[in-house]
Amino acid sequence: LDIALISHAPNMKLDIALFALCMHPPTSITAFSPSHHMPTSRKSTHLDTSALESLADLTTLSIDSGDIDTVARYAKTGLITDATTNPLFVSQAGANGDARYESMVLEAVAYAKAKTCVSDGCAVPEESLNVAIDRLSVNLGKELVNLVPGRVSTEVDIRLSYDKEESVKRARSIISMYEEMGVPRNRILIKLAGTWEGIKAAEELEKEDIQCNITLVFSFLQAAAAAQAGAYLISPFPGRILDWHKKQSGKESYTPEADPGVLAVKRMYAYFRKYGYDTICMPASWRPSRGAGIDGSDVDEILALAGVDEMTIPQPLLDSLSAMESTVVSRNCEAESDAAACTDPNFRLTEESFASYWDTDECGKEKLKEGMDAFVEETEKLIKILIDKF
Repeated sequence: LDIALISHAPNMKLDIALFALCMHPPTSITAFSPSHHMPTSRKSTHLDTSALESLADLTTLSIDSGDIDTVARYAKTGLITDATTNPLFVSQAGANGDARYESMVLEAVAYAKAKTCVSDGCAVPEESLNVAIDRLSVNLGKELVNLVPGRVSTEVDIRLSYDKEESVKRARSIISMYEEMGVPRNRILIKLAGTWEGIKAAEELEKEDIQCNITLVFSFLQAAAAAQAGAYLISPFPGRILDWHKKQSGKESYTPEADPGVLAVKRMYAYFRKYGYDTICMPASWRPSRGAGIDGSDVDEILALAGVDEMTIPQPLLDSLSAMESTVVSRNCEAESDAAACTDPNFRLTEESFASYWDTDECGKEKLKEGMDAFVEETEKLIKILIDKF
């Protein structure tokens, strides 16, 4: 089910099929951890070590959660370095009812009122709601910064994903809020969707030392564009790529090493390493390669990518890895062989060529829209909660 990307530009000399994410690259392509982002040096040599401990020796681990107690519990193990949040987690914080989250919501509303001069009982303008959304995201992120030693990802309003200028403006505002709270910008990653506009916003922000996480990546095209733009990190979603392939092929399962999502991530890494891009690849959103119901299959993709730069993993899968023996973990990502196996050209993308290739990338288009729609829905839920608090 390979997708060949077809160029409509007359003078392009490129095998366009190389830019299709959803095609299967050679299975020998694997990934490795670049020198600037190595996992902590903690060697697990005891026979009773867990799979999670062994994985942490190979890959920097981030927790995919906005739950303060969950993040605190795993941060105390010393195995988790970073934390990622998204509109779902912020929406959940807004609706949680827990006094800690409620105080974040009330502070965000008070901050927005003060910044936009909204009086009690007045209609709430869009600007005030936008400030409150960003402030709540920062309030949650500040709590997580206090728990993990590394970086926390905070997402720019997903509704701005096709507006470069507004995305840049909101990202700067988010960083300013963090810095007002005493959080330096090198502890924060600004999350932007993997649209052309989101990637170009990241390019501009990176020049201001605002490091970015390009999320909702389902396509090699997105990954290549993000690396060329100098993005600090990308978040490809191997599980959702697998979902797309299963739907198209009718297959219910794959071996982990042949999982289309796993192969897609490995291809991205191979490209980064071959051409010297510093962009970190941090896969997120996992599925069981072999299908649900098989013992241990929930972490198939994670184990198949052991040794990759970084992973962000939700609490249930961290629990699964904690309960498994270390013998299930082996390095599947190797530096030199990755670069050597890469056959993709380092073709410099333009807005025109990106749009041309993207137009034929069915996996990327479908999954990006699906992911953005889900996050827009969560943002709209949060807006309703915030309106009631003004």
